[in-house]
Amino acid sequence: MRHARRRLVRRVTRLAAVGGLLLGGTMVTRAVASESAGPSAVPRTFAESATPGPGGELVARLGTSRTAGSWIGDDGRPVVAVTDQEAAAAVSEAGMKPKMVEHSMDELKSATATLRSAPRVAGTAWVVDYRTNQVVVRGDSTVSAGDWSRMTDMAEDIGGFVRMERTEGTFTTRINGAQPLLSTAGRCSAGFNVTDGRRFFVLTAGHCGPDGSVWFADSSGTDQIGRTERQNFPGADYSLIKYSAGDPGATPDVVSIGGGKGVRITGAADPAVGQRVFRSGSTSGLREGEVTALNATVNYPEGTVTGLIETNVCAEPGDSGGPMFSEGVALGVTSGGSGDCRSGGTTYFQPVTKALAALDVQLLVSDEGGKKGAAPAPAPSQGAGAPADASPGSSVPVTGEQAATLLARLADPNNVGPGLLVVAGSMVALVATRFIRAEQDRRDYRRYYSATWG
Repeated sequence: MRHARRRLVRRVTRLAAVGGLLLGGTMVTRAVASESAGPSAVPRTFAESATPGPGGELVARLGTSRTAGSWIGDDGRPVVAVTDQEAAAAVSEAGMKPKMVEHSMDELKSATATLRSAPRVAGTAWVVDYRTNQVVVRGDSTVSAGDWSRMTDMAEDIGGFVRMERTEGTFTTRINGAQPLLSTAGRCSAGFNVTDGRRFFVLTAGHCGPDGSVWFADSSGTDQIGRTERQNFPGADYSLIKYSAGDPGATPDVVSIGGGKGVRITGAADPAVGQRVFRSGSTSGLREGEVTALNATVNYPEGTVTGLIETNVCAEPGDSGGPMFSEGVALGVTSGGSGDCRSGGTTYFQPVTKALAALDVQLLVSDEGGKKGAAPAPAPSQGAGAPADASPGSSVPVTGEQAATLLARLADPNNVGPGLLVVAGSMVALVATRFIRAEQDRRDYRRYYSATWG
């Protein structure tokens, strides 16, 4: 009876193990089939959005001689500045709000070109203010009275639509994402993870350090992140840091916002004037504000940078290179500005789309569900609602040890981990039953031998 019971247990165990092998094989096959195409199943990439802003296609069709920019109104409705009634009617027919203005975009850009052709004065900046139909020239506390007087005379020669403003503090780059990046050049913040299809990089500010700069995650210089490979500053303000480890880790599509939390990045786009945006930096954490102007020119002490995004979001030294985003869409990396997060200030950002195009790299992103795979790039949230309704994006934790990350991946049915665990368990069960049977056979033989030949 005892031998029959043993044989039954062994037979049931073997059948269960074979069933486990079949089940595990099926799980692995389905997981592999569901993985997205691409090297190492990395998150999908997205290079650049062609969306020019609210009402962009209509503005382009009407032309810069009849329009003067567009922005998001307080109610979330796109507003387009126009110079004639026929253009205003076209804007209304398209469901947007027209605003009659005196000066066209051609006139406004001509004014900024005149300012750019004059001798450079460090500590000054200018932008086209769509909402007031003016060119705003700002000078910080380092601009001398003589230089300011000469610039004021130039503004008067251009026309009454050039407004001169003095600003407190100084226009500086913010060295000193948003995880901290440390090197001998200073302290910056990580921006977004990008790839050229073969290698992985951190996209950050160009002024953070020249080519060859080595970056660490700790002040002791033992945890190396990577080395700067391509830098553009002044002129523009972006650079690439190649990962020393080869890849950015388990969550390359997430940017840190402090407190152990992060935001998933789902695409990239150009912002609109009036859009609510969020910025994260290793010094001041998560901050929010509004886009106040586009295509800003800033004369830093180190050189002139053009094509920047102007915002009223504050920033402090060490925030340079940190990401700006809204609704999970990447918009820019922190360049510099004036003021601080106690008194407020103006901060400028390098547009992400221009940096991606110039560097020929793609942003690492996830789809809105957090899964890695190919999907159409999301449209920017411009005009989707009132600016006050915007949020940073989908929040996810960024803390946890590697073991926790491994367990999460093994438990994810979309990965091959669970299937491999089932296969491994089944193999162990088969080997165990074979070993137990062999041991039992040897014991039975010895028992029989002893009884027969005692």
